[in-house]
Amino acid sequence: MNAPDLPHPAGAPTVLLVDDEVRSQDAMRRTLEEDFHILTASDADAARELLAQQEVAVILCDQRMPGLTGVEFLKEARERWPDAVRIVISGYTDSEDIIAGINEAGIYQYILKPWVPDHLLQTVRTAAEARTLQQGLSRLDIELRAGTPLLRERSQRKLSQARAVFDFDRIERAPGSPLDAVCGMAARLARHDLSVLILGESGTGKELLGRAIHYASPRAAGPFVLENCAAIPDTLLESELFGHKRGAFTGAFEDHVGLFQRAHGGTVFLDEIGETSPAFQVKLLRVLQEGELRPVGSTRAVPVDVRVVAATHRKLEEDVAAGRFREDLYYRIASVTLAMPPLRERIGDIEPIAQRILREVGAELGRPGAHFDDAALACLMGYPWPGNIRELRNEIARAVALSEGDRIEAHSLSLKVLHGQPGVSAARGINGTPHGIPSSGTLQERLDAIEAMVLREVMLRHRWNKTRAAHELGLSRVGLRAKLLRFALEEK
Repeated sequence: MNAPDLPHPAGAPTVLLVDDEVRSQDAMRRTLEEDFHILTASDADAARELLAQQEVAVILCDQRMPGLTGVEFLKEARERWPDAVRIVISGYTDSEDIIAGINEAGIYQYILKPWVPDHLLQTVRTAAEARTLQQGLSRLDIELRAGTPLLRERSQRKLSQARAVFDFDRIERAPGSPLDAVCGMAARLARHDLSVLILGESGTGKELLGRAIHYASPRAAGPFVLENCAAIPDTLLESELFGHKRGAFTGAFEDHVGLFQRAHGGTVFLDEIGETSPAFQVKLLRVLQEGELRPVGSTRAVPVDVRVVAATHRKLEEDVAAGRFREDLYYRIASVTLAMPPLRERIGDIEPIAQRILREVGAELGRPGAHFDDAALACLMGYPWPGNIRELRNEIARAVALSEGDRIEAHSLSLKVLHGQPGVSAARGINGTPHGIPSSGTLQERLDAIEAMVLREVMLRHRWNKTRAAHELGLSRVGLRAKLLRFALEEK
């Protein structure tokens, strides 16, 4: 049955979750509800009723349900509601059944359990964007057939808008940021048809840099196609990238055009290329070397003209030395290597990125006037952000949701951000005082660091009310003030 409407951004796409397990439904809903309008159904009958009542952008369906399986239901959905993008979730034990029915059901993506929240969210976002793009292409096709004279002008306008959105200058950073050199080199490389390998930790913005490279290149008018190589088993990845012929394997009821062919004349972004198997790497190398591919089950080669931009969080040179990644493929995809520095190495970028995220999150949650106070900003800049921008966004969304007014104060942040991360030199407190536990020094120095950390956290939580803080710590106001002066924490 339909779950109660949940808060969501105005005009957000609708996602239907079909799963008979309430816990699984709740977990997916919590992951997606900030970006999408969520409907839930526990079986195929309830899902049909919802689909008949309102437009759904994406159907996310579990494979194992009472009655119809996920693939069987999605086959029906393809016939009755073809505009909805279909995604199936299941475990390894069902992979053969899903592979057999993936094309007949027109399944956009296959997600393995246990799924990762960030990957699930990104997959659904991409699916919704793909649906919007397909609808736009369909409208353009109708106009083209009708001979609309403004078609070329509209196409150029859309290209100009995309270039503006994904311009290198739109990658948020402070003046003098380490990203300036990265973006400057990428802008120069974009004009030349070379493959690019982008290295960096998860959440540093590798995909954003890849899109900027595409839209600054001569291929900007062509497609930009993205695939996360870590999210699909090898058996599906080859078919997804290179396509397959009807009858190539059980369940291949029709020809399937792969992403490389769809990206002809444009760019293919292969995320997490380091997670692919040696067997798949051989096939990918052959495509890149020969400029042509053979769909699974085909005896004929198909020429493709694409630029490859790959990304990984792994140190591929070490993987090559250890035999985990093919050396010849590495040099093929790494004509040029760009490294996205983690957020802890560009502390000056935290404030402008946080301000941009706050504007976006504030608009999404109905708090357009939300703003940080000085203490909250100091905390954000003092935390090393191991999850980089993705973690920063989650923290800000949490703080906005917990704040009573538009002013985002330090006490709304999580304890890990208030405390900082022990042993990380970049984590600094107010007035530069370290608030993580140092990894070296005398016993007294380490105890002082812990005491300063506790004082800082308590003061922030009590909004610098000395009476309340002193009461919690069992100190007099005079004693508390002396300690604050000692650790340079008297001024906020």
